[in-house]
Amino acid sequence: MNRSRKVKILATLGPASSDKAMIGELHRAGADLFRINMSHTQPEEMHRLVGLIREVEAEAERPIGILVDLQGPKFRIGSFAEGGTPLSRGQHFILDSNAEPGDASRVFLPHPEIFAMLQPGHRLLLDDGRVQLMTREVFEDHAVATVENGYRLSDRKGVSFPDTLLLLSSVTRKDRVDLEAALTAGIDWVAMSFIQRPADIDEIRALTDGKVGILAKIEKPQAVEHLAEIIEVADALMVARGDLGVEVPLEKVPGIQKRITRGARRAGKPVVVATQMLESMINAPVPTRAEVSDVATAVFEGADAIMLSAESAAGAFPVEAVATMDRIASEVEQDINFRSIINAQRAEPLATDADAIAGAVRQIAETLNLAAICCYTGSGTTGIRVSRERPQVPVIALSPVVATARRLALGWGLHSVFGEEAEDFDGMVNRACELAVTEGFARPGDRIIITAGVPVGRPGTTNSLRIAVIREDGKGAA
Repeated sequence: MNRSRKVKILATLGPASSDKAMIGELHRAGADLFRINMSHTQPEEMHRLVGLIREVEAEAERPIGILVDLQGPKFRIGSFAEGGTPLSRGQHFILDSNAEPGDASRVFLPHPEIFAMLQPGHRLLLDDGRVQLMTREVFEDHAVATVENGYRLSDRKGVSFPDTLLLLSSVTRKDRVDLEAALTAGIDWVAMSFIQRPADIDEIRALTDGKVGILAKIEKPQAVEHLAEIIEVADALMVARGDLGVEVPLEKVPGIQKRITRGARRAGKPVVVATQMLESMINAPVPTRAEVSDVATAVFEGADAIMLSAESAAGAFPVEAVATMDRIASEVEQDINFRSIINAQRAEPLATDADAIAGAVRQIAETLNLAAICCYTGSGTTGIRVSRERPQVPVIALSPVVATARRLALGWGLHSVFGEEAEDFDGMVNRACELAVTEGFARPGDRIIITAGVPVGRPGTTNSLRIAVIREDGKGAA
C-alpha cells in the first residue's frame, strides 16, 4: 500500500474498533499506526488487539506501528455521602486523609504523600478543571483551600496539581504490569503520561532496555518548563492537548503546541499532535470547520503524526473519521503554501555524519528531481534523520529489522519496508531500485538516490550515497 501522504495518522482502538475487520478498515482508510490506551484496557485485551493488528499487517504486507499508552499517575478524590456536593466561590474546602465519605466541607484525598509537596498558593484542579481550588494552608494530613469557581463536585473525580512538582515515580505499579505485558506482546512504542522531568524518561528506559521507542506526552506545565531536556532524552513526543489544556490556561496551548512541534523537529524526534482533532465525529459523520482547520494547522506545522482518540475508539463513525483526516492531510500537503512553510522551518543539520548525509540526500534528490530516496537503516536513525529534512521526494526506509520498520511508521514521509539485507553495496542498489518500482514510486528509466552504510551490516555506519538509474529489468545502474 503506497500512501502519497507524508504525515502519519495514529488511530486509537476501543469498543468501536476492537475486531479484525474494523482494524483492517481503519488501516485501509488511512491509519498508519494504532494506539492502545491502557487507561481503559487490561493486559489480556491489549495482547488480543496486538494479535489482530499483526494479522492485518501480514495481509496488508505493510509494517504497522503499535503504540501502548501507559496510564501514568492518576489522582482521584474519594466519595461523598450523598454522591456529590455543590461548591460555591469563596467557600473553604478541605482535602484530607480521612477515608470517611465527604460532605460540603471536605473530601478524602487517598494520596497522603501529596500533602508533603503542596504549598500555599498552589492550585488544585478537579473534574477536568471544572472545579478550581486555591490552597491556603497545608498540614501533615490535610490541606485547606478556597473555592475559586463554583460547580458540583461528585464522587471519584480526578484532581491535578499544576503548580506542584510531584516528586513521585511517573511509573505506577499498574504501569509496570502493563509495560511488561506490552513488551511481551511485541509493541513498538510506549507513551509515558504525566511526565514532569527528564528523569521520568530515564526511569522507563531502564525498564524497556531499548526494546521499544519511548514517546513523552507533554501534558503538564512542569514538562513544558523542562521541554528542551525532555526532547533530548525522549525518542518521540506528543502534544497531549487534553490534559495540557486543563493544567495550563487554554489560550497558551496553541503556542505550546508550536514550541513542541518545532523543538522536536529541530532535534529530529517524531512529534504527534493529539486530542479532540475531530471531536464532533464521535457522534456526527462530518467534522466542524474549526476541526478541519485544526488538523490542517498541525499538518502545516510539520507534525509527524496526527491522532484520533475517542473518534476511532468509541465513536459512531470511526472509519469516516480516519478517512476524513486522511483527506484533510492530503489536501494540505498539495496546497500551494505547504512546501514553503515546511521549508521555512528546516533546522540546520547537526555536526554528525548522519545529519550531513541526510541533508545531502534531500538536496541532491530535490535538485535532480529524483523519483525517490531509499535509505537502508538497521536502527532507524538514518530514516528519522532523513525524515527530519522533510524532503519533497518520497522516502523508502528499508530495514532488515522488522521492529525498526514498524517503529518508522511514525516518521514523517517514511514508507517503511521490512526486507533482508543485501550482501554488498551493489546488492543494496539493485534491491532499492526493485523496491522503488514494486512500491509504486518509480519506473524504469527513473533515477533514485540510495544511502547506506559500508561495510554492510554494521549499525551506525551510514556513510555512502549513490545515484542509480533504474534499468528495464528493475535493477540499478550507477
